[in-house]
Amino acid sequence: MQTQELKNVASQVRRDILRQVHACQSGHPGGSLGCTDLLVGLYFNSMKLAQDAEGKVIFNMSGANEDVFYLSNGHISPLLYSILARRGYFPVQELATFRQLNSRLQGHPTPHEHLEGIRIASGSLGQGLSVSIGTAQAKKLSNDPSTVYCLMGDGEQNEGQVWEAAMYAPHHQVDNLIAFIDENGQQIDGPTEKVMSNRDLEAKYKAFGWNVLRMDGNNMEEVVTTLGHAKSLLGKGSPIMIIMKSEMGAGVDFMMGSHKWHGVAPNDQQLADALAQLNETLGDY
Repeated sequence: MQTQELKNVASQVRRDILRQVHACQSGHPGGSLGCTDLLVGLYFNSMKLAQDAEGKVIFNMSGANEDVFYLSNGHISPLLYSILARRGYFPVQELATFRQLNSRLQGHPTPHEHLEGIRIASGSLGQGLSVSIGTAQAKKLSNDPSTVYCLMGDGEQNEGQVWEAAMYAPHHQVDNLIAFIDENGQQIDGPTEKVMSNRDLEAKYKAFGWNVLRMDGNNMEEVVTTLGHAKSLLGKGSPIMIIMKSEMGAGVDFMMGSHKWHGVAPNDQQLADALAQLNETLGDY
């Protein structure tokens, strides 16, 4: 896709996020909006996905011979659900069931709901990187040349399991893995610097042996360029970490710059004000 087409998809995805969270008055819009450009860039431009003879994406739980993405910070599920629906994994109209009883679209993704595109449960933070490393190693053992991607939050770096995984991957030369940290500086209890400072994440991951890149996660041109650069570094002995500077609530002016919208749903007027800032490009569900 051309960059403007990706931006158009991102605008619609942001509308989907807001409408999902508003309808059930529950969910996490802030981080979802901030990470939208990354997931659009991945699923609509960079990732190699399994397709049928007509070119429609199909879901195989094994993920064999296709790129695999794991959302470690599972609370931003409204974003992942919109991406999967808009990419064609399941009907877009199903987004209207977000967080409802008996819906496949629960607050955190779970595989037992049998929702196409979901391979792991990611409600407990800190586990996605470990799962991603295991999948990446399995691909190597199977001579599968595809790539594993993993997104984590910066608040999630408080979890000890993240750092065990961070040590493991370079030691075992897991060089078919591209991970991301959403560095928006906010977590549920406040700014990350006040809750538990990450200090210099770039220096930490470099010290552990990762190849570290940085990008502006809310600049689609930079997202596309950086993803392309990261892919060129695969297979060279080191896992890749992209530290992604983003703005929580990106795309909606009154949601940006604060942890307030981490887990708060907009009311009717706030939804209207937010949607007025985002073009309906693919049609609302």
